[in-house]
Amino acid sequence: MDETNGRTRRPRDRRHQLAAIASELFRERGYHGVSVNDIAAAAGVTGPALYRHFTDKQAILAHVLLSGLHDMEIATEAALDRAATPEKVRSLLNGLATRSVERREVAALWRWEGRHLDTESQHEIRRRSTAMLTTWSEVLRRKRPELSHADAELLCWATLSVFGSVSVHRATLAKRRFTELLTSLALRVLHADLPRPDDNAANAAGAPPALALGSPSRREQVLTAAAELFRARGFTDVSMEDIGKAAGIAGPSVYRHFPSKASLLAAIGRRAGDRLALAAEHALRASGPPDEREALRRLADSYVRTLTGPPELLVAFSVDHVHIDERDRPELLRIQRDYVAQWVRLLTAVHPELEPREARITAHAALTIANDLTRTRRVASRPHFGAELTALLHAVLDVT
Repeated sequence: MDETNGRTRRPRDRRHQLAAIASELFRERGYHGVSVNDIAAAAGVTGPALYRHFTDKQAILAHVLLSGLHDMEIATEAALDRAATPEKVRSLLNGLATRSVERREVAALWRWEGRHLDTESQHEIRRRSTAMLTTWSEVLRRKRPELSHADAELLCWATLSVFGSVSVHRATLAKRRFTELLTSLALRVLHADLPRPDDNAANAAGAPPALALGSPSRREQVLTAAAELFRARGFTDVSMEDIGKAAGIAGPSVYRHFPSKASLLAAIGRRAGDRLALAAEHALRASGPPDEREALRRLADSYVRTLTGPPELLVAFSVDHVHIDERDRPELLRIQRDYVAQWVRLLTAVHPELEPREARITAHAALTIANDLTRTRRVASRPHFGAELTALLHAVLDVT
């Protein structure tokens, strides 16, 4: 607080300041790892003082996410109208990219912590975000009348994932260049050609042969059951008793195989890494040197096939790192970084104009589109979703 003429003066918009501090703490520690007292202490106020602005921690999270959504709505309204031009569309994308770069923590909270909102706030965000995406879809269809409403919606969901991808990595660029790159990637998505139902080109690369390994061990059954439950209900809403029941054993018996729920999550991450490594090895070996472009295409194809298979990969990339024990984080982070490094290496070979940080941002945009859309039921249920997802990744990577 400032003191003027002996009087204490509160900073302007204390509510906004508290929300900004809370959003950083939520991103760093996860929603369940932050208390109201933690937020108050970081802001230099008392708990009762914070309660003058928010009823509880859930209300703070709702304020952060709804404020971020309001910013996107304002940008949409300002840039588009019934006579939207390509310049206005680019202006909208540029505005959304700027907000993503400036407020990366909001994108992170939207992705990881939105499920902790109360039912009313979840409904409000779902209603308003759907309305905004409908507006985008209508504008896109005026520019691309050959698209069906569902196809336009798919492209708009993927565009939103491009902007959300800034929350899954820490690579950064000068603000102007960062914004330009995200805008360019979003435009690639909106201009992408979705495959026709009879077009099998996107699935041309063969998948690694399945291995008949006999009946899975009890440990593997527990892992599979946990992955399915984490995927369906989220990490925090699943108990060890739930996992044991799904695996056909008593809840306490799960502890014979895994000491904690966090250790289960780490094991799922390792298994997902093994699946990715096997699929990538097959894809890169099949392409053969020196065609890096075809290798990158096959790497993207393999990711889509792996992602749309067993649930381990979705869980590994959709559960926030704060739920994993600190001793396991370095290994799992190394696995992910090594995998992304393969994409970056091929991207810089195919597009030598990209510097490594730009290639990394591009790779994460492609990966995030795949991760997000696979978890979005209204698009993942499309009959040719795998081929369409592959085509979107090829468009973002500019290897169509």
